[in-house]
Amino acid sequence: MPHATAPPATGHRPRWWTELPLIAVVYALYSLGRLLVRGDVSTAVDHGLAILRLEQALYLNAEHPLNRLFTSTPSLGIPADFAYASLHYLVTPAVLIWMFRRRSAAYRAARVWLMNSTLLGLVGFTLMPTCPPRLLDASHGFVDTMAQYSSYGWWGEGASAPRGLSGMTNQYAAMPSLHVGWSLWCGILLWRHGRHPLVRAAGIAYPLITTIVVMGTANHYFLDAVAGAAVMGVGALLVRPVMRTSDRFKAWGATRFTGRAAVLFAGRSEGGRGPAAESVPVTVPPNVSTGCKTSPGERIPGQRTTSADPPGTAVGGPAVGGAAVGDDADAAASDDAPAAAR
Repeated sequence: MPHATAPPATGHRPRWWTELPLIAVVYALYSLGRLLVRGDVSTAVDHGLAILRLEQALYLNAEHPLNRLFTSTPSLGIPADFAYASLHYLVTPAVLIWMFRRRSAAYRAARVWLMNSTLLGLVGFTLMPTCPPRLLDASHGFVDTMAQYSSYGWWGEGASAPRGLSGMTNQYAAMPSLHVGWSLWCGILLWRHGRHPLVRAAGIAYPLITTIVVMGTANHYFLDAVAGAAVMGVGALLVRPVMRTSDRFKAWGATRFTGRAAVLFAGRSEGGRGPAAESVPVTVPPNVSTGCKTSPGERIPGQRTTSADPPGTAVGGPAVGGAAVGDDADAAASDDAPAAAR
């Protein structure tokens, strides 16, 4: 997805005091929307079973063996639950801040990509509420590792949310898996913009580990992970159109507002000047001597020449009609003239 992190067309450097509220508002809307789009439980269960049947028809069955491994091996299951409950809250903002501070030329495109994909994921939760494997009937062979190891973490038996707050999250928002989608976003940015080999290796490992974790903890199906990657792909394709629309809106606002409001719309350049300052023309002082000439032999009072001036040239410009020669003679005879001129 090379165009998803291409440098922005404008030369404006993002400002943290505008970026932070924007990201906070988008995430708050996403969280609220995810909570409000709860579908009917029976419908969510039907969707989950349909995905399971489709995977069986395609001979895809990575969830069962991984879930059995994590359930029978606490040394794997407990870290996996911690990773599922926390890493997307830590790694995703960390990569976003890293891009802001170290790769500012590509930051805006990366941020737009993340927001596009997150909002598309919300559309998926709305259109297709899906029961995760851990909430299916036990006859389907899945164990909820979050409930099994809940005594080791801060989460309760209901969800990965803190104890007592399981009702504040939508447990049927499994399709697509934004855990996988966000980890893929982080991985691509680390691979593309990381300079140290370990950073680039982390860019490969993180999305792979996340995919294994979401299936082993029975929080997502394999097709949920595939859908999460697809959402990121569509979000990347929308980066340039969204950025062009945003630039047009800023230009529209800058032409209709003045002062600080125009700066808010159009942004600031890297040099710290707003577009209003750049558009102010430089006033050239008027040439007060335009059209004025001296007669031959006439001298402007107080005018002097220096020894550095070439012969026949006065301090205000070229000689007119030999007047500079007379001026030199007068300057040489003057008591106020320097010794070099006498």
